[in-house]
This record gives sequence, structure tokens and C-alpha cells, in this order.
Amino acid sequence: MDEVKKPKITIVGLGLVGSSLGLALRAQGGDYEVVGHDREPTVASQARKMGAVDATEWNLIAACEGADLICLALPLAGIRSTLEAIAQDLKPGAIVTDTATLKQPVLAWAEEFLPEHVSFVGGNPILAPAEAARARRGVEGASATLFKGAQYCLTPSPSADPDAVQVVSEMVAGLGAEPYFLDAAEHDGLMAWVHDLPMALGVALMQTATTASSWKEARRLAGETFAGATEVLQDAEALTHLLLGNAENLFRLLDLFQERLDALRRLVAAQDEEALRGLLGSLVEARDRWVLDRDRGRWEEVPRAEMPTKGELYGGLLGLGGSWTARFRREHGEKK
Repeated sequence: MDEVKKPKITIVGLGLVGSSLGLALRAQGGDYEVVGHDREPTVASQARKMGAVDATEWNLIAACEGADLICLALPLAGIRSTLEAIAQDLKPGAIVTDTATLKQPVLAWAEEFLPEHVSFVGGNPILAPAEAARARRGVEGASATLFKGAQYCLTPSPSADPDAVQVVSEMVAGLGAEPYFLDAAEHDGLMAWVHDLPMALGVALMQTATTASSWKEARRLAGETFAGATEVLQDAEALTHLLLGNAENLFRLLDLFQERLDALRRLVAAQDEEALRGLLGSLVEARDRWVLDRDRGRWEEVPRAEMPTKGELYGGLLGLGGSWTARFRREHGEKK
């Protein structure tokens, strides 16, 4: 009996997230091939040298052709064109997932371009602040433990095969992250609070500061507080797509934020020390609780995703049974 061909995993985008994904997958020692593609040859070469992939392919179509699982580790701006480019060359039963910050537009593009025989499972890993800081280093900051303890949002397409959803869930658990299932609209609404609104405020702060007549002098005094608040300003193209992509949710939150800002201004203008101290005290406590819960991974109010048993966990991708192997054998069979 001839040996069954190894499953192929393709990672498109070999920056921090893509190369970390490759390192984590290869650290599992699974019986599969990890192929990488990046439009920047130097990034692809560095990912291969650090062992994030078994091989790299400069041609996007060739990288994805014959792949069983394709991970698009790309910013939102790159997802649509990539889905359109690879759609007609994906094998029947292939699974596509991504790591973009917004999910409604991505699922709409997947519905538009992917054929019926391909399943799409949206993803968004929420990295801990210490790990997210690696982003400034790009591929050089890649680590097999990047996703350890992370909440990993999963938003399957309504047409996704249940086995495909299970495969991605098992993969996420194998990375050391916790799968968190929610629908795309809910995901984007929540991300507007904790991602898009802070970005918009950083943009407004930088614009306010740099257009002020005193900026030439003030910039000499700008330290860690200012740097942290404006750190989002690193990629104008990515910011544009993210802010426009979640505009409806963002508009609503900007209105709420303006109300809170006006209330804070009234307290300061009135020199109401007691009320201000009470407000700030409650907010300090709320933030401390959030940091503690985040660091301990304690989210009692958030329903946990139903996970496979220990014996099944990630077994498919490791060649030990489970969803991946079940799908692969049904699609390819064993050569006699």
C-alpha cells in the first residue's frame, strides 16, 4: 500500500503572525508540509531560514495549489485581492482561514469569490500586549509561543463544512490559544470598542498635536504617554481600511466617547475634586480587574467554545486521527 500524500498547509504572509503560526505548527512535529508565500522575497527567505516553513513559493497561485489548509496572515487591505486571485485554483475540500482584524468584510469577500467546494473560517488572534509589541519587529519577532493563552476569535462562514470548522478549532488549540466562536457582526461590534475607537483617538490626538502652533516645542517633551497613545500610526494604508471597514460601529462609539469627554470636561471645569476622584477611582479599579482577568485568562462571563477531547485535540493535523485525517482520507483515499 502506497503512503498517502502529506497534507499541505500554506501560509500567505510571513510577517509576525504568519511566521509565528508556521513556527508553532512545525513545533508540533506533525506529518504535514508547511509552505509559505510573501510578496517580499527577503521576508520569505528569513521565514524559511528561521524554520517557520518547510519551503517558500514566490508564486501565490503555486503556493496555494493543492493545499488542504490556507492561512491568510495578511492585513485587511490584502485579503480581498488574495481571495480573488487564488479562488479558482483551490482544491475541492480546501479550508481557508485568515487573521484580519475585521470579519464582516472578509466573510463577504469569501462568499463572493470562493467556490462552493471550499470552506472559509474567519479568524482573529487577540494577542497579549507584550506579544503584540513584537509587531514592530515583524518577522524578526516571530515566536512559536506568540499565540499562547490568546483568545482566538473564529467566525465561520455559514456555508463552511462542520469538519472544516473543527479542523481550524483544533489548529487554534494546538497553538496554545483558546478558540472563541462568535458571529462576524458581533465580532466587529466588539472590536470597534477595543481596537478601532482607540485607533481613531490616536489619530485625532496626533492630528491635534501636530497642527498646534506649539508642536515644535511640545514634541521635545513628548514621552512614553504620548508615544503609546499614538502608536497606532504605523501604516496609513492599513489604518484607512480598518477605519472605513467598521465605520458604522465606529460612528456610534465616537458619539458615545464625545459624551464622556464632555462630561469629563464639565467636572474639570467645575473643579469638582470629589466627583472627579470618585470617577477616576472606579475606572482605575475597572482597569485593574480587566488586566488581572486578562493575565489569568479568566473570562467567566464569556461562554467557552466546545472543545474536542484530549485524544482528539489537534490529532487531525498531527496525523493521529480526528477531523483533518477524516477529511483527508475521504477526499484522497488510500492507494492500494
